[in-house]
Amino acid sequence: MSVTIVRGARLVRPLACLAIVATTATVPAQPPAKGRAAASLAPPKAHANSAAAMAYMAGKQPLVGWHAPSEKAVARDGNGRAMLVLSTINHGESLALQACSDEGGFSSVDLDRAAHLLRAYTGDEHPIDPRTLAFVYRIETHFGVPEIRVVSGYRVPKPGSRSNHGKGRAMDLVVPGVADEEVARFARGAGFAGVGVYPTSQFVHVDIRPRSYFWVDYSGPHMKNRERGIMADIAAKSDADALARGEAAIEAFGVGTSVEAALRARGMARVAAPGDGSGEEDEDDEN
Repeated sequence: MSVTIVRGARLVRPLACLAIVATTATVPAQPPAKGRAAASLAPPKAHANSAAAMAYMAGKQPLVGWHAPSEKAVARDGNGRAMLVLSTINHGESLALQACSDEGGFSSVDLDRAAHLLRAYTGDEHPIDPRTLAFVYRIETHFGVPEIRVVSGYRVPKPGSRSNHGKGRAMDLVVPGVADEEVARFARGAGFAGVGVYPTSQFVHVDIRPRSYFWVDYSGPHMKNRERGIMADIAAKSDADALARGEAAIEAFGVGTSVEAALRARGMARVAAPGDGSGEEDEDDEN
């Protein structure tokens, strides 16, 4: 997806509704890990005696704090469809977004609102890939929760970084009332996704990418990553199943200046927003 990276203000795109989604069919939940897959989830030796870590990886973590169930009602639009509600843990802000369909898809105005909500701690903003929001929306609706609690959205990339957080393609999140491993198990069925579980910090990372990759990382906040890839066979099957469902693979990330060109590359036509008679993209300078 070609996007424009700008700092300091909002990015305005006169697109009425971008119904770009991560999947086009119900994401199949993965069965509980068994055999070699289960063994690959076991904590490294430094954590081998940690009952808490083992319980976490078995989906039996205590649902307290960030993970406590929400008492809110599910917000719905005028058609009765659930809205995507994102609540940031660090900023203490919340935003409800109306989806264009049961698969997701959000207006250009809401994409800008989401980019602001998911800004870096520095205040820097970056366009959020609509398919990232669609992916998270499907997680929210699958579990029937009233909100997704966001640990991290955009992060200003460091030199040489390949993190999808710096591309508007990733979120670290918590689903209230649901164990992280259960969330990860469902997300792994999406296809073309990155799914990481963090037993020490206790959240799930999800992103969109050209080829699925799953991992576990026992590092804590401000510690060096200790990422360990897991379930390569399930990752490959997830992508194959997505293609069989007729879904398009995620293209490699690229940086460009034209939304029109990005839409043409996807075989999509731009839909003018109400009142937009110029037919031109109107961009302003904008974690």
